[in-house]
Amino acid sequence: MTREFNEFDTAAMGRALELAQRGLATTHPNPRVGCVIAKRERILAEAWHARAGEPHAEVLALRAAGSAAAGATVYVTLEPCSHHGRTPPCANALIDAKVARVVFAVGDPDPRVNGQGGEALRRANITVQSGLLQAAAEELNAGFIKRMQLGRPWVRIKSAMSLDGRTALASGASQWITGEEARDDVQRWRARSAAILTGVGTLLADDPRLNVRAPEIPFQPLRVVMDSLLRTPPGSRLFDTAGDVLISTTADFAAPETIARAAALEKRGARIECMSRTPRTDLPAMLARLAELEVNEVLVEAGPTLSGELVRQSLVDELLIYVAPRLLGPQARPLFDLPVIEDLTDAQRFEIVETCALGSDLRLRLKPRARP
Repeated sequence: MTREFNEFDTAAMGRALELAQRGLATTHPNPRVGCVIAKRERILAEAWHARAGEPHAEVLALRAAGSAAAGATVYVTLEPCSHHGRTPPCANALIDAKVARVVFAVGDPDPRVNGQGGEALRRANITVQSGLLQAAAEELNAGFIKRMQLGRPWVRIKSAMSLDGRTALASGASQWITGEEARDDVQRWRARSAAILTGVGTLLADDPRLNVRAPEIPFQPLRVVMDSLLRTPPGSRLFDTAGDVLISTTADFAAPETIARAAALEKRGARIECMSRTPRTDLPAMLARLAELEVNEVLVEAGPTLSGELVRQSLVDELLIYVAPRLLGPQARPLFDLPVIEDLTDAQRFEIVETCALGSDLRLRLKPRARP
């Protein structure tokens, strides 16, 4: 399979990736996909997938191109599907349209596809190429890819801290460390996440809603609370906004007081699941359960205990840290609660992949670095 692409190929795939970004907050549990159809280096049609259950990007682009799609090249950010899901196979639609060439950025890791879409196109004598702007396409759908390959969602911890790495005063007061621009940016990251995860300590201290405050967002992410003893108050503001609430607990449901607390929470609309047979929360099991619920990306907005445990167990894929230009002092609360490190070689290491100024604050995006 050749991987030689010309300048127009790269530009067309770049445009397809731009289109796919338009579904950033709306397509889950499906991947974000964009498509461009061109002939003789002239774009005929373009489209993107908007919502699960609605037509895929390839089908929409083919409809826009009409009969002109025959003999054309199709650029799509993900391998065309070859199975009947919520919609018919895109590979069949491309074959029926008699396109000449299909270029996709990255293969679809869904076991129902996983190379079969490309193979179906080749059997129909369509030229198939892949790997163009692959890294960008993988970044766009990192959560979907991880869920399909490893059975876990992409875990992104979001936190705001001072210059000295503190997230709140010793009293717990933390509103607001960062400015309005940074808080608006958090809304965009919430919107692209299928679930927001917090601990009961944060819930009791801050009573957050954890919702997306943007009218154009069609649905709210699942709010997940790690609450081993079912201490979540039924009057929490979580229940005052639209969207589902899932409480992960290890509580003893044989105890009458637990049954009463559970009933009060379920009356407010919470779904309660016991995800561990021991008093200690099984974080890998919890993440596997979220993958079963078709969650691709999880945004963690929690205190140092839960965040630190996720880091300690190497369950974090990305850190989203907002740094405010202020100092809170040594008595203020830390970013992560981690074991004491005796040697610098044992320190958790991260790589900065992006920096962004937001008003007077700075956003850092980091990914774990493998230990040498």
